[in-house]
Formats: sequence, C-alpha cells, structure tokens
Amino acid sequence: MIAKHLILSGRVQGVGFRDWMVTRARRLALAGWVRNRADGTLEALVAGDAPAVEELLRACRRGPPLADVTDIVETFAEPPAEPGFVKRATG
Repeated sequence: MIAKHLILSGRVQGVGFRDWMVTRARRLALAGWVRNRADGTLEALVAGDAPAVEELLRACRRGPPLADVTDIVETFAEPPAEPGFVKRATG
C-alpha cells in the first residue's frame, strides 16, 4: 500500500472535481479524502495499491470535463486512519 498527499492547481473548484474524484477513488477501492482549499486549489490524500493510486493520478491530470488541471504536487504520506474515500469540507 502507498499513500500520497496531492495539491491540484488550475480550474479545480466549482467544476465537480471532488465528487468526480470520490467516484473514481471508490471504484478503485482507494482510501482517503478530497477537499477544496481556501486558496483555490484542491487537496487530497489517496491510499491503496500502487497501481490504483497511479491510475487515479493519471485521471486527475485530466479531471472532469470542466476542469483544467495545470499542476499536481504529490508527496508520499501516511495512510489515512479511516477506511473509504470521502469528500471533506473546505479547509
């Protein structure tokens, strides 16, 4: 299992990105969370089997139809304590 902390920049808020990401992460049996940040970026913690995490990262580079992802900063992280993948409030 691997876990990655992500910060996505570009047009990533107001385009349904969080719901889109929750749906894909759950399909891939990943754990973690996603939330908007006050600075206009999107933050996520994604954990699971390495191929599934990488598949979600590839999908995030495109994002949902109205998104325009310009950058993703990823760092390795500790896996979340709770199972499942959830949408969190803006932080």
